[in-house]
Amino acid sequence: MAEGTRIPLLEHELSEAPVFTAVNLLEGARIRKGLPKVAVPAGCLLDFDGELVQHLAGSGKAVENSAWPCFHTRLFQWRVGSVEYGVIGGTIGAPFAVLVAEELFALGCRALVSISSAGLVAERFAPPFFLLIDRALRDEGTSCHYMRPGRYADSDPSLIAAVRRRTDGLSIPVHTGPSWTTDAPFRETESLIASRRREGIVSVEMEAAALLTLGKVLNRPVVCLAHVTNTMATREEDFEKGGDAGLADSLSVCTATLEAALEHAGGKINPREGGR
Repeated sequence: MAEGTRIPLLEHELSEAPVFTAVNLLEGARIRKGLPKVAVPAGCLLDFDGELVQHLAGSGKAVENSAWPCFHTRLFQWRVGSVEYGVIGGTIGAPFAVLVAEELFALGCRALVSISSAGLVAERFAPPFFLLIDRALRDEGTSCHYMRPGRYADSDPSLIAAVRRRTDGLSIPVHTGPSWTTDAPFRETESLIASRRREGIVSVEMEAAALLTLGKVLNRPVVCLAHVTNTMATREEDFEKGGDAGLADSLSVCTATLEAALEHAGGKINPREGGR
């Protein structure tokens, strides 16, 4: 292939160790800010819209961890029974989500769950509902920095089964199926959506394929949830999540998923176990 037509995204030597690492970044940031060393909770949630974080903090159920050294985000912690979880909001898009996920894993996270608002692709469902993503179409670039190009990033089937056992006990509709991860939501054309629908895709979002690939490469439990709330803004009632009831449902699904992911990470572990 001529020099001018080579695709840079495909030039990465994945077996070679990176120079810039999350551990080094966080240690440099910690020193720069004069912060103490910190270990994050073993179970952490990425809340892409940030509404759950806002709700938890606003109601006094979550407090900010002032020792979190990341330059770009704020880490909050909330307790459910005897277990404390970490949650970060607003990490929208595959590159940002993976950057923060790497940082969480570097500081002791053992299991990661993400929840995004997603658009409906399949015709057999009506939003809002929750989707447990069992595989994600890799229509983004971040996953190719971790694994050779391929069509799908697959979830761990045993992890999906563990989450299903937890969420099946809820009175909230949680479906399982594939999602389409894209870097460019405003480039979703009618013909492309129809093609994805024929492929069996249920929803479209911006992070799952990259996060699932990261989990596989690092051998860490990663579960991606989609709260399917819209049809790409093609109807008047799109983006309605159900107000406070919708927030409560989201927290119930996320908590059940975190419990399952932590058990999968190593049985009954200390939720504060961490460190590098």
